[in-house]
Amino acid sequence: MTATSDKFNVKTLKDSVKLYLPRVEGYLEIVRSMASKYGGMSLIEFDGYFEGKFEPVKYTKVEIHTNDIDEQCMMKAANDIRIALKQKSLAFEFNNKLILVSEP
Repeated sequence: MTATSDKFNVKTLKDSVKLYLPRVEGYLEIVRSMASKYGGMSLIEFDGYFEGKFEPVKYTKVEIHTNDIDEQCMMKAANDIRIALKQKSLAFEFNNKLILVSEP
């Protein structure tokens, strides 16, 4: 048997952000902007169920893994997205903590 040595690089990304975006007007521009800023992300489409009923609009979970995202800056960014999409509230997860930003 011959011993082999595998060489590879490992990069650990410490911050995880998952935004739950309704697929409404303006949604695609936000996703494109996030893709250009963060490079890689995953998108998962699902039906929304809020306030005891299914929503008529589909939702997409946008998942980003990166380094050095500040939680306060992420809250502001999520609120800006909420306003751009004309939503009363917007949920996102920051390092497995669910945060809901809503209008005052």
